Amino acid sequence: EDTHKYTELVQILNTQNKSHVDVVAQQETLLKFLSRSVTFLDAAHHEELLIRILGMKIWDHPPNVVYALLELIISLATTRGKYLNCCLEMLIFNLLSQPHILNKKMREVPSLVHSALHKISYLVPPAPSQILYILVKRMPNIYNKGHGLVTYVDASLKLENSSIGKVVGDRILRVIMLRLLDLDVEIERDDIPQDDSTLGLFDMELEVAVEETMNEGEECPVQSLNQNYSKVSELLDKLMVLSFEHLESCQNAGRLDEVFEILFDLFENLILTTCKPKFPQFLLFYACSLDPEDCGVKFASKLLAIFLSSNKDRVTRTNAVDYLASYLSRGKFLHASFVARILKRLVDECADYCRTYNVGASSGHLVFYSGCQAIMYVLCFRMRSILDVPRFQLLLTPLESVLSHKLNPLKECNPYVVSEFLKQAKAGGLFIVSEAFIFGDLPESETSRAFGGFFSFDPCLFKISNSFISPNFIYWSMVKRTHDEDEAFAEVIVSGDTDNDEDYDDDPVLDNDVKRMSITPKQSYMRDTWRLSKMPSRIRPSTSPSQSL
Repeated sequence: EDTHKYTELVQILNTQNKSHVDVVAQQETLLKFLSRSVTFLDAAHHEELLIRILGMKIWDHPPNVVYALLELIISLATTRGKYLNCCLEMLIFNLLSQPHILNKKMREVPSLVHSALHKISYLVPPAPSQILYILVKRMPNIYNKGHGLVTYVDASLKLENSSIGKVVGDRILRVIMLRLLDLDVEIERDDIPQDDSTLGLFDMELEVAVEETMNEGEECPVQSLNQNYSKVSELLDKLMVLSFEHLESCQNAGRLDEVFEILFDLFENLILTTCKPKFPQFLLFYACSLDPEDCGVKFASKLLAIFLSSNKDRVTRTNAVDYLASYLSRGKFLHASFVARILKRLVDECADYCRTYNVGASSGHLVFYSGCQAIMYVLCFRMRSILDVPRFQLLLTPLESVLSHKLNPLKECNPYVVSEFLKQAKAGGLFIVSEAFIFGDLPESETSRAFGGFFSFDPCLFKISNSFISPNFIYWSMVKRTHDEDEAFAEVIVSGDTDNDEDYDDDPVLDNDVKRMSITPKQSYMRDTWRLSKMPSRIRPSTSPSQSL
């Protein structure tokens, strides 16, 4: 008779008619009873019952049964330690297998599953590490480009921004960053609009600006950009958006600085020394735009420190200054005085090198040339704002001697960057003796070809991701150059780019790694300026210098 009753209990959990009121009531009652009796459950005597419980799919049951089931799982995991792993496996499996669309009654269920994981982690200290192990084990393959990977990343990021993240958050972010990089590598050139080799580096953005004309009432051009997405491009775009939203959640929770430090460590170890991705680096850019005074300053300071460090290898230093130059050029939230002070550090470093250099092949001076190119590239975007403030211009005084040095950096750097820089330098009167420079066409050298035409924060071409980046991003079409006659065409408006800005002391901004700086107010352009503010660039993927020299 006891065996018969036990079988009946098992059958109640196994009943398929989930919509029948009596069945639902029986299941709910049984689960609540079991949650108060977990100390009596034993694998040797109740194996079939435990298998039924741990095999239940949350999404197949109404909410009241789900509540009772989660209560039982929490009790089972925290009362009987030997069931911890099975319970965590069951919860994470259900979390990662949730339907793409949830009905109204089930929308709160994912948060209930997260809450169950948090309670178990609080009561059982080893649980967070086991959760991480299960997440890594269940990570979808990158070739599984369906909803599964989106659900996985979404669930993982929610766990990172919780009490579980305090224990294993850095490792969760590492897993996600690795997956983003894997997908980034999968994106081939055919997935990205190709540039016209007859156009200059800066003309590429302007060409797209002309093509993407918009009449009143039309969709903003960024929304129609690159319609022929491959599946992997569309997937990576969605994952980037989830990551951006996660950063916003971290900011609201007061832990953006903590997450930024983790992201920078991942950036330094996974990206800076090994590859030049096309998209994942924008996580750092967006974090900086959310908190310019802290994350924004730290990012530039850390990159500068890497470039100046003699303990770093040549490739790491050149990559660091490339990211630094692109970041300073594109970050609309960066104050002109801050940019000027960083440029001063770069100019001083290059000037010191000129005084102590050893004669050798041009490739032996790659770090020096990368520093010179970084300075010129930033000034292509910021020349006007630097020259408008005399004290900023004075910080760059040694630059003339650096560029006219016999190491001939004008010949060894990217000719498009050099050409645009010289045009603006001549028109703006940056150099007292401008005749010392040739303002004509410059041929490419082996070193300049190694630098390529791809810069780390060239405009993001993903449709949805770009909507997060663009309000705080400087596009080439927005730059007011020193030689522009039509000043009404576009202008980068940066707070403090005039001589009337508050004065700054002479102490180096970066001596203590991070100091306060004045930041532009967070703002986005009105609809009528979207055509210029959201212009995409055409990316030209290039190899790193180490692969070419």
